[in-house]
Amino acid sequence: MNSNQLNDYRPRRSALYVPGHQRRFIEKSRKLNADCIIFDLQESVPPAGKADARSLLTKELSNSDFGYSERIVRVNKLDSPWGMDDLQAIAGLDIDAVLFPNIESKHELQRAIDALDQAGGRDKAVMANIESPMGVLRAEEIAGCSERLTTIVMGTSDLADSLRVNLTLDRQGLLTYLSMCLLAARAHHKSIIDGPHFNLKDVVACEYSCRQARDLGFDGKAVIHPVQLTYTNDAMTPKQEDVAKAKAIITAIEHAKTQGQSVAVIDDRLIEPCLEHWANRVLCLCDMVNKIGQSELLGPVSRAR
Repeated sequence: MNSNQLNDYRPRRSALYVPGHQRRFIEKSRKLNADCIIFDLQESVPPAGKADARSLLTKELSNSDFGYSERIVRVNKLDSPWGMDDLQAIAGLDIDAVLFPNIESKHELQRAIDALDQAGGRDKAVMANIESPMGVLRAEEIAGCSERLTTIVMGTSDLADSLRVNLTLDRQGLLTYLSMCLLAARAHHKSIIDGPHFNLKDVVACEYSCRQARDLGFDGKAVIHPVQLTYTNDAMTPKQEDVAKAKAIITAIEHAKTQGQSVAVIDDRLIEPCLEHWANRVLCLCDMVNKIGQSELLGPVSRAR
């Protein structure tokens, strides 16, 4: 399996934003079942607290034990008063990736990667927020900018505001723009994470939003409160019927190959070779989720790597 395929299969079902200036939230996140933790120095931290947040996060991340979670830091814009200082502070930490906010072109992302390298972070993967109309229009060039880029993270609230879209339950006004970014991500074999659901009390709407993201093709969804993790992980985890279907497809395709045929038939439905990739992806994701102690049957039982 090549690096692009490994990126496809890494669980990124949930990406929890954790404010970088809140020690208790950072500590709590060590025990949460989030596939990704995004320690935020940008949007959730007020300007007066930026320096203190950077200092606190640097100290807290000196203990990098966050279980199986992918550890990501979102820095401030590099042309802000804080962005370059953020990079200098976090480039040497034991984290998996740096998330750059509001990327609008491949040149902007490449400059950010160059700045990260100069700060000593050549070993770090990068992620990019797309949260503006220009970012959506240039999503393809952003996704294809660098092999260091693993994931696009949508900023749907800022995007909706810029587009003057009403955020309805079905997000009808955003679907075209979400699909454009999905297409760009898949064309360049990148992961892509949907933006968060902001109503913490409406469980039905949250669950709907998670399943919509799954059905659109997202790898996962951003989360702004731990209470949302259960719904998000569940929506993005293969179900028993998906696993059974995947196994049946692989068996049928393998049998067809022994018969000198390129397609198979299951319950009077034609199974083309492209479905074998879907089946392998489902089984690999299911296997990885089981390894971290979660499944549809077991639920969360472990935080071991």
